[in-house]
This record gives sequence, C-alpha cells and structure tokens, in this order.
Amino acid sequence: MSSNAAAPKTASLNTRQITMMGLGGAIGAGLFIGSGQAVAVAGPSVILAFALAGFLVILIMNMLGEMAAANPSSGSFSVYAAKAMGPNAGAIIGWLYWIQGVIVIAAEATGAAAIIGGWFPGVSQGTWSLVFVVLLTAVNLANVARFGQFEYWFSFLKVAAIVAFLGIGVAIIAGLVPGVAATGLSNLVAHDGFLPNGVVGLCAGLLMVIFAFGGIEIVAIAAAESDDPRTSIRKAVRGVLFRVLVFYVGSALVMVSVLPWYSPELAASPFVAVLTFAHIPWIDSIMALVVVIALLSAMNANIYAASRMLLSLSERGIAPRVIQVRNRNKTPYVAVTASVILCTIAVVMNYLAPDLVMPMLLNAVGSTLLVTWGFIALSQLILRVRADRDPSIHLPVRMPFFPYLSILALVMLAGIVVLALFDPASRTQLLATLGLTVAIGVLNALAQRRSRRLSAAGAPAAEEQPSAGAEESRPDHRVS
Repeated sequence: MSSNAAAPKTASLNTRQITMMGLGGAIGAGLFIGSGQAVAVAGPSVILAFALAGFLVILIMNMLGEMAAANPSSGSFSVYAAKAMGPNAGAIIGWLYWIQGVIVIAAEATGAAAIIGGWFPGVSQGTWSLVFVVLLTAVNLANVARFGQFEYWFSFLKVAAIVAFLGIGVAIIAGLVPGVAATGLSNLVAHDGFLPNGVVGLCAGLLMVIFAFGGIEIVAIAAAESDDPRTSIRKAVRGVLFRVLVFYVGSALVMVSVLPWYSPELAASPFVAVLTFAHIPWIDSIMALVVVIALLSAMNANIYAASRMLLSLSERGIAPRVIQVRNRNKTPYVAVTASVILCTIAVVMNYLAPDLVMPMLLNAVGSTLLVTWGFIALSQLILRVRADRDPSIHLPVRMPFFPYLSILALVMLAGIVVLALFDPASRTQLLATLGLTVAIGVLNALAQRRSRRLSAAGAPAAEEQPSAGAEESRPDHRVS
C-alpha cells in the first residue's frame, strides 16, 4: 500500500478520545433500558445472546479496522464499498447511513426531552428537543479537538456508570453489600433453566441485543481526523472491542444473577431494578440522568458521524459541492448544518404528530445496522482478495484467519436476517430498510446518469462536480 496519505487538515483527535467516542457510540439507551426486554424473552441465555452479538461485532470491527488502517477516510465504509463494488454501492451506503443518522439524532433528542420534560413540566418536550439540537450543533461547529473533549467526558460518564453498576452487581452476588443477602449465581438456572424459552427465546433476544451495538462504527470515521490515523484505528478498535464486550456481557450477567429473569422490574428498567435491590437511594433519578447523558452523548456522536459522511459524499461528487465549505475552525459547518436542519424538521414533525412521524421514520431505518455491516463484510472480503493478489500492497492491519472469519461474519449476518424475517416487527423494519436502500440506489443511479449526459453534451453538470466515486473506484486498498 502506498504511504503517501496525508493527515487531514484538522488532525486533532487523539486515540484516547476516539476510543471513548467508540464506546459512547455503542453504549446508549439500548443497554440501559432496551436490554430489559431482551432478558424478558431470552432469560439467562441473554448472556449468550450478548456474547454472540459481541463476537459478530468483533469480526465486523476487525474487518473495518483492516480497511480503515489501509485507507483512513471520513467516508469510511462508504468509500470502501465504492472501491469494492463500484460508485453506486458507495453512494447507497453513504446516503443510507446519513439518513439513518439524522433520524436517530431526532429520536435521541426526543427521548432525552421526554425525560427532562418530566422534571420541568412547564416546558414542552418539543422545546427541550430543539434546545438539545442547538446546543450539540454548537459543540459540533467548534474545533474538532473541543468536540473530542466534550464527547470524551460525555462517554466517560456513561462508562463510569456501567463500571459502578458492575462493581455493585458483583458485590451483591458475592454478599458484600451490607443488609443484602448474597444472590450467588443460582438465578442462572433456578427458574426453568438457562434457556427457559428455548432456542426461540435465545434467537428473539439476539435480534434485540444486536442493535444495541450500533454506533461503534464511528471509530473508523473519527480516526480519519487524528494525527496518526493508522495507529489510532489499530489501538481504538482493540480498546473498544474489549471494553464493549465486557460491559455488555458483564451487565447481562449481573442482571440475571441478581434477580429472577422474569421479574417485571428487570424488564422495565434492568439497571434500576438491580440497584434498587441494593437499596441505593434516589436510584430512579440517578439512572434517568444517566440515560439522558447516554442519549445526548449518542446524539452528539451521531451529528459528528452524519456530517462527516455527508462531507465525504460531497468530496466524491455525490452530494452538492457547497457541503465542503468549512469555517475558520476547519469544521465542515455546512455539512453539520445540513444534517441538523433535516433532524430539526423531523423533531418538529414528531412534535406535531408524535404517534405517526417518529415510528414511521425509525421503522424505515430500523435495520440499517444490518445493511451497513453487510456492506462492510462484503467490501473487506473483496478488497482483501485483491490486496493479497498484489504484492505491492501493504496492509498495516490484517484480519486474522482470512477468509474464514470474514465468511463466518457474512453467514452470521445472513442468519440474523433470516431470524428477522420470522419476527413480525423485525420483518417490517427489515423490509422497510431494504425498500429505502433500493430507492436510494435507483435515485443515485438516475442522478449520475443525468450528470454524465450533461457532461457529454458539453453543459456543466450540477456545480461541475466530479463524477461519483471518481476517487474511490480504484480496485484496491491504496490511498490516493
């Protein structure tokens, strides 16, 4: 691989910040609240569900790390998909990721506003949502180093909360909490066994927990804005994978060990249920605050990731050139503003029709994670085969046991898709996401055909942009 890749103009994020951003992106309300529903359907086997999902994440992140170390780019998996499968593939996953990011930002703002609104009933939830959007937009418009510090401390608070939870949980299990009897590990098998709802329950739990890992991809996007992208990616991927696996599997183990898996309190709010069992005062309010921080942290990271993906699309001629305009801090403020404007529209629409807009939007992007991971796995498999055939290409990071683990990742993703097709709610989400993906592909193909037709006729294409994928269509891992 060529070594002429220059650091980006604003190389200000360090490995510590990128690692914490990856953790922050993956640790959200899905763990603090959503994991309770997974426990309700899978029972103690939710531990295995988290372990299986975590193993898949390890495979995906190793594949993404290999490609990102060879070609650091804010467009990340969109650029790699274009290299592997052509410009339209890169455009599809890039636009899909951006749309998903914008919708999730609006959902996170709405969720945080709902909690805060309960504390301040005199202020509407819609107002709180817009306040959060404005504040975090300001953070993202600052110098990227300031953004990195802000997100670092946001994520640090979430990580600290989980570490404290794990410590208290282990103390309860071992009987080290005064006035609380030791629970031991008997709850893992005492109530109809480790698999109380059989393999069906395990599969249902796996479908729920897999989406809790979404957001970890930001590591590869953020590393492109570091001083040493290749080193940052290698260290951040290792650090994020180990910590996320420990946090998720460890949390699941604590939940189903301290309380019987069928406890309604566990299904409603597992962290609160366990800490209430330990007689910790004010735990409802404390955990509500932690969830708000988790939502705002994920929202902040998603604004960053969505804006960088949109910037990359613009740099490749897929989005308008004006998106590339930066402010004096070298921040792509037009990309940030464009992402936030669409998010604000979604927030306002949700405020006007709360039972219609957000459920419909979230349904459309509900399975985006599976599509994104599928593109990552296919891209790595194709690009690695090409790289192995070319002795001039050096890969700083290599996926171990290639191609077996890459193929295993694709098989696991295919299995999850099959499981989703048998679940009514998941099937609806999957089909809606696939429909959106096809629509993006068709619209992009039509737009590029029109651009080529105008260029062939001698007329300037829209803002005289280069044809889509001109940079990323080279058939290997090399950096331009």
